[in-house]
Amino acid sequence: MTVLEQINALPAGTWRWCSGCAVLLHYEELVRHEHTCPNCGRHFPVRALDRVAMLADPGSFTERHANLASLDPLGFADRLTYRERLARSKARTGLNDAMVTGLATLDGRPVALAVMEFAFFGGSMGSVVGEKVARIADDALRGRIPLVVVSASGGARMQEGVLSLLQMAKTAEAVRALRQAGVPFVSVLADPVYGGVAASFASLGDVIVAEEGARAGFAGPRVIEQTIRQELPPGFQTAEFLLEHGHVDRVERRQELRGLLDRVLGILSGERTADEPGEPSEAPPSDLDAWETVRLARDPGRPNARRRVEELFTGFVELHGDRQGGDDPAILGGLARLGGLPVVVVAHHKGADTAENVARNFGMPHPAGYRKAMRLFRLAERHRLPVVTLVDTPGAYPGLAAEEGNQSGAIAECLLLAAGLRTPVLSVITGEGGSGGALALAVADRLLMQEHAVFSVISPEGAASILYGTAAQAPDMARALKLRGADLRAMEVVDDVVSEGNLGPTLAWHLRELLGVPIDDLVARRRERLRSYGEWSMEGEDHD
Repeated sequence: MTVLEQINALPAGTWRWCSGCAVLLHYEELVRHEHTCPNCGRHFPVRALDRVAMLADPGSFTERHANLASLDPLGFADRLTYRERLARSKARTGLNDAMVTGLATLDGRPVALAVMEFAFFGGSMGSVVGEKVARIADDALRGRIPLVVVSASGGARMQEGVLSLLQMAKTAEAVRALRQAGVPFVSVLADPVYGGVAASFASLGDVIVAEEGARAGFAGPRVIEQTIRQELPPGFQTAEFLLEHGHVDRVERRQELRGLLDRVLGILSGERTADEPGEPSEAPPSDLDAWETVRLARDPGRPNARRRVEELFTGFVELHGDRQGGDDPAILGGLARLGGLPVVVVAHHKGADTAENVARNFGMPHPAGYRKAMRLFRLAERHRLPVVTLVDTPGAYPGLAAEEGNQSGAIAECLLLAAGLRTPVLSVITGEGGSGGALALAVADRLLMQEHAVFSVISPEGAASILYGTAAQAPDMARALKLRGADLRAMEVVDDVVSEGNLGPTLAWHLRELLGVPIDDLVARRRERLRSYGEWSMEGEDHD
């Protein structure tokens, strides 16, 4: 008897064949591992109600809108009538349509939950799915509770014609209402997510998580190959492809998903943990030479963004991508807590060694990096989370690709957004603060500098080359540019110069002070601060 014949002879539903590692698995073992292969990690499809059981606290799920059922608006028929196909899907799944919605708790936190059922008509979105998404979003909005949607879909349901297409706009409007009200929405992409679902609510989450093994995109590979005859690269539209191209925030194993959702929703909901009170601590007066300060700011052994985030923050959840086509590794960002306070952190990210520095462009962002920063700024504003930025870059990346991507425009838009952001912004220059590439993350209500950091319009070498024709005069230019923290504090550009070992408590203290200021006053003061920069004299008649 062949292996296939042996498998076919097994009791139905008892054993499953893993195509990833060619191992036969008992169904109960799969359930214990949340429908993933314990040998190779392959993620098996999950029925909607099983998914609900994985995410919701036991006994907490109450189904909503279960009585909605599809009609046949077109009288559609192919080899079978639409009504016959619906009846078959209902018999196969025990559901009225391709989505289960309801209210539950996740680790004790109330959530609105929507899970798609791929076994029902390929998870296609017709009138019922669109209406269920809109209604569960309304439930979340009324209760001001987070919405979590798990999508698995082949796209719009052709048997309902343009009415299915219009569900894309309906669900997008429902998400718009959540965004406007600052209600968190996390979108989880299971396998697969295509067409009208991918191009509507599934791509509109505050945070988008792709499950390992998920495939997602607008047009499926077969459609692309048949329509435009284009050969597709390996790994096209996989979860890793989506992450690399900035479409999703994270790729997560199914076993880790619930814990991730708990951390993300806790921060987006503004939940505070036990406060860790900080105290301001200015650096003692330093007579360190400006050029020596430059050398210390550039020291390869200086902590990079990853290390500083680990030292200063707790519960960090890294978020990736600009949602437009890139995930610049020169910008590190995500959700975290500072002294128990939920924040969004954005940082220039240099490498810990030469290879990583090359991969991260030595902390010099492309336009996609600034777009990622802006996306995180907007996320913070939407959910009333303060922003903390860590600035350490020689400047924005100056290459061809950056210019093709409109580097100037990206920096300008970042400055404009930060200037009016309706949430507190706290920035600290931790190493190099080079030109506009640094300033894009340094428009803030409070600007701090570490004692061995610098902030300048140009590098000393650049100034020396322009003014003297040689970089040999760089030490003199460093002194002339007055780029140390002490110099800039005297010029009232920075608020504090912080000792190297007391940054965390100082940041926490400043953050609590900023959170005590009404938001309208905060934005007005930021505007006044920005308008105050510069020195000039008035000659002749003053015309105002």
